[in-house]
Amino acid sequence: MHSTSVSGECLSDGRVCLEDEVLLLLQLKSSLIFNTAASNKLVSWIQSADCCSWGGVTWDATGRVVSLDLSSEFISGELNSSSSIFSLQYLQSLNLANNTFSSQIPAEFHKLGNLTYLNLSNAGFSGQIPIEISYLTRLVTIDLSSLYFITGIPNLKLENPNLRMLVQNLKKLRELHLDGVIISAQGKEWCWALSSSVPNLQVLSLYSCHLSGPIHYSLKKLQSLSRIRLDDNNIAAPVPEFLSNFSNLTHLQLSSCGLYGTFPEKIFQGGCLETLVLSVTKFSGKLPNSIANLKRLARIELADCDFSGPIPTVMANLTQLVYLDFSHNKFSGAIPSFSLSKNLTLIDLSHNNLTGQISSSHWDGFVNLVTIDFCYNSLYGSLPMPLFSLPSLQKIKLNNNQFSGPFGEFPATSSHPMDTLDLSGNNLEGPIPVSLFDLQHLNILDLSSNKFNGTVELSQFQKLGNLTTLSLSYNNLSVNPSRSNPTSPLLPILSTLKLASCKLRTLPDLSSQSMLVILDLSQNQIPGKIPNWVWKIGNGSLSHLNLSHNLLEGLQEPLSNLPPFLSTLDLHSNQLRGPIPTPPSSTYVDYSNNRFTSSIPDDIGTYMTFTVFFSLSKNNITGIIPASICNAHYLQVLDFSDNSLSGKIPSCLIENGDLAVLNLRRNKFKGTIPGEFPGHCLLQTLDLNGNLLEGKIPESLANCKALEDAVTVTSKGQEMELVKVLTLFTSIDFSCNNFQGDIPEDIGDLKLLYVLNLSGNGFTGQIPSSLGQLRQLESLDLSLNKLSGEIPAQLSSLNFLSVLNLSFNGLVGRIPTGNQLQTFSENSFAGNRGLCGFPLNVSCEDATAPTFDGRHSGDGGNATTNMLMEFFQGFSIRKTKEEKVVEEEVTEFGGGECSTDEEGRDHWP
Repeated sequence: MHSTSVSGECLSDGRVCLEDEVLLLLQLKSSLIFNTAASNKLVSWIQSADCCSWGGVTWDATGRVVSLDLSSEFISGELNSSSSIFSLQYLQSLNLANNTFSSQIPAEFHKLGNLTYLNLSNAGFSGQIPIEISYLTRLVTIDLSSLYFITGIPNLKLENPNLRMLVQNLKKLRELHLDGVIISAQGKEWCWALSSSVPNLQVLSLYSCHLSGPIHYSLKKLQSLSRIRLDDNNIAAPVPEFLSNFSNLTHLQLSSCGLYGTFPEKIFQGGCLETLVLSVTKFSGKLPNSIANLKRLARIELADCDFSGPIPTVMANLTQLVYLDFSHNKFSGAIPSFSLSKNLTLIDLSHNNLTGQISSSHWDGFVNLVTIDFCYNSLYGSLPMPLFSLPSLQKIKLNNNQFSGPFGEFPATSSHPMDTLDLSGNNLEGPIPVSLFDLQHLNILDLSSNKFNGTVELSQFQKLGNLTTLSLSYNNLSVNPSRSNPTSPLLPILSTLKLASCKLRTLPDLSSQSMLVILDLSQNQIPGKIPNWVWKIGNGSLSHLNLSHNLLEGLQEPLSNLPPFLSTLDLHSNQLRGPIPTPPSSTYVDYSNNRFTSSIPDDIGTYMTFTVFFSLSKNNITGIIPASICNAHYLQVLDFSDNSLSGKIPSCLIENGDLAVLNLRRNKFKGTIPGEFPGHCLLQTLDLNGNLLEGKIPESLANCKALEDAVTVTSKGQEMELVKVLTLFTSIDFSCNNFQGDIPEDIGDLKLLYVLNLSGNGFTGQIPSSLGQLRQLESLDLSLNKLSGEIPAQLSSLNFLSVLNLSFNGLVGRIPTGNQLQTFSENSFAGNRGLCGFPLNVSCEDATAPTFDGRHSGDGGNATTNMLMEFFQGFSIRKTKEEKVVEEEVTEFGGGECSTDEEGRDHWP
C-alpha cells in the first residue's frame, strides 16, 4: 500500500488516508447511479476535499476504510460482482440499507471477510440469498430484511441455501434480522437451525417470513435472547411457557401469528420486558394482575385479541408506560387510572365493552399525551373537559359512547395542536361551544349523531381553515348555509362535508370547493332541481354524493357530464321525475323511491362496468330489463322491485355467479325462472314475490348455498322490512306466483329456517313430513295452493311455531293433536273442506271431500328441487344510525290472500 495523501490530514496520529483506499471509493462512486440532489454522503466524495469530510466513511488509524455507510443514498441500478466495494478488504461494517439496487446479492460479499456488521435491508436486492454470505464468519450483526411494501421489489428468499445453511458458520452472531425474507420453514426446522448454530444470539427478528409453528422447545437454548420478533407468521399455536425463562428478554413481538389460548402468566413475572406486542392474535381470558411486575414496560399492544374482563387497576403502577393499545377486545368495567404513567403519548381503549365515567382528575400532568381513543364503548357521564387543556394532545376520539350533557366552553388558543376531535354517536346536547372555533389546527371535526341544538352559521367554520372533514349530521341543529361571499371556498382543503338532517332548506353553494370528495346532504328539506355545478364540485374529484331524502324534483338540463370518479350516487327518496338519468360509472347507484317514468335505457349496462349496487325500486318504470344489463359484470345487488317491468327475466341475472342480491318483486315478469344457477352461486337474496312467474323452481337453486337476507318478505300476513338483522334469520318467500309441482321433501334439511312462505301458488301433492325437522320455524304459510292429503303429524313438534296458515287448500283428515297445533285459531285451517277436529268446529264424522274452485293456474307436476334459500343472516346493504331493524310481530293473520289484478295476476294486497 502507498501512503500518498489526498488533501489534508484527518487522522489523529498525523498519518493520512491511504491513496489506494481513496481510489477504490472514487471508483465506487463513479460506478453507482444515485440522485445527486438527494444524496448527503456520496456527493461529498470529492478528490480535492479532505478525506475526513467524506460522508459515511470511517477510517482506521492506518488510513484504511473500516466502515462504510451508504444507507438512504437513493442509489439505483445493479451492484455488480466487479464493484470496487469488494476490494475494501479491511471493511468491518457495511450499510447499504434503504436503496433501490436492482439485482441479486452478489456472491462476492464473501471477499469482505472482516465484516462484523452487514446491513442490506430494504436495499432493493431480490432473489435467493447466496451461500457465500455464510462465509462471513466474523459477523456479529446481519440485516437482510426485505419488505415488499417498503421497496416494491420482490422479497429475498432463503430456500436453497436455507436458514440452517446460512447461519451454520456464524457462531459469533448476536443479531439476526431477516424480516420479509421468504424462509417457509416448519417450527422445528427453523428453531433447531438457530439453536444449534447461533448459541449467543441476542436479537431475533423474523417478521413475515412465512414461518410455521409451533415454536419448538429447542429455541429455549438461546438463553441470551433479549429481543424476539415473529410477527405476521403462521405460528398457529399457543405461546410456549419457556419464553418466560429468557431472563434478558426486553422486547417480545408476536402479533398476527395465529397464536391462541391464554397468554402464559409466567411471562408477566419477569421484570425486564419493555415492549410487548401481541396484537391480532386469538389470546383470550383475563389480563392477570401480575402485569404489574413489568416495571420497565414502555409499550404494550394487545389490539384485536379476545381479552375480556376488567383492565387490571394495578396497571397504575406501570410508571414507564409510553404507548398503550388495548383496542378491539372485550375488556369490561371501568377505565383504570393511569395517573402515575405521566410519560404516556397514546392510550387506545377503543372497541371494547368499557363502562362508567371518566374521572376529570386523572389527567393532570399528562404533558406528553398526543392521542386518546376511547371510541366504541359504553362510557357515560359528562365529557372529561380537562382533556382539552392538555398541551400536546392532538387527537381526541370519544365517539360512539353514551356521554351526555353539554359540551362546555374550554380554554383554547390558536396554537393548540389538536387536529382531530370526534364526539359523534353520543347524547351530547346544547349549543356547540364558541371556543371550538379557536382550535385552528383542526383537520377532522365530527359532532354528528348527538343532540346538539341551536342555529349554526356555516360561515363560522371558515375560522378553521385547516379542516379536511366536517360532520354535523343527525343533531337538532339548524344549519344556515348562507355566506357573504359564496364565490370563495367555504374551507379551502375540505374533502368531506356531512350535513345530513341539518334542516337545510336550500342547497349550500359549494361550487368553489376544489378538493371535496365526500358530500352528504341527505335527510333535509332541499327543494328544486339539482344544479349542474354539483357535478363539477372538486374539479372531478367528487367520489361520494348523497342527496337522498330531500324534496328534489329534477335535474338541471342539459345534464352535465357526471364526475369521472363518482363511486357513490344516492338520490333515493326524493320526488325526481322524468326519464332515468344515465348512471355514472359508479360502484353504488340508488335511484329508488322517486317518480321516474320511463323504460330502462337499452344501453344502461355499458355505463355499469364497475357498478356493484344498482336500485330503481319504487318508481314507475315500465318495459323490459334490457340485455345490456349483462355487461354489469361486477354487479352484486340489483333491486328493480315495485315497478311495472314486464317480459322475461334475463337469464344472465340467474347465471351471474357474483350477484348477491336480486330483488324483482312486485312487477309483471312472466315465464319461468330462466337459465341455471351456477355452481359457484353467491346469491344471498332472491325475491321474486308478486310476479306472473310459473313452472317449476330450478333444481340448480340448490347451488346457492349462501342465500340469506331478503330485502322484504311476506310473513304472518304482513310485510317485514328488514334492513339489518343482527341475529340469524332465515326465510324462503316464493309467495304470489304461479309455481307448480310438489313441495320438495328436501326443504326439511334447512334446519335454520325461521320463515317459510309458499302461499298463493299452484303447489300440489302432500305437505312434506320433513317440515317437522324445521325445529326453529316460527312462521309457516302454505295457504292458497292445491295441497292435498293429511296434515303431517310431525308438524305438531314445531314448538317455536307462532304463525301457521294452511287455509284454502284441499287438505283432509283430522288435524293432528299436539300442544302447538291446538294453539292456532280456525282461520289457520279454513277453506279445507275435508279437515276436521279442533280448532275447527267440524267433527270428523261430518267432514266432506275437498273440491277446488279454479282460483289458481298450474297443472301440478313433480318437483325434486332443493330450495336452499337461507335469508337474513346479518347482511346489510347500507347502514346508518337512523336505519333500524323493523320487524313486525303479528300474532294473527291480517289478510293472507293474494289479490288478482286485471291480467289475472295474483299478488299480495
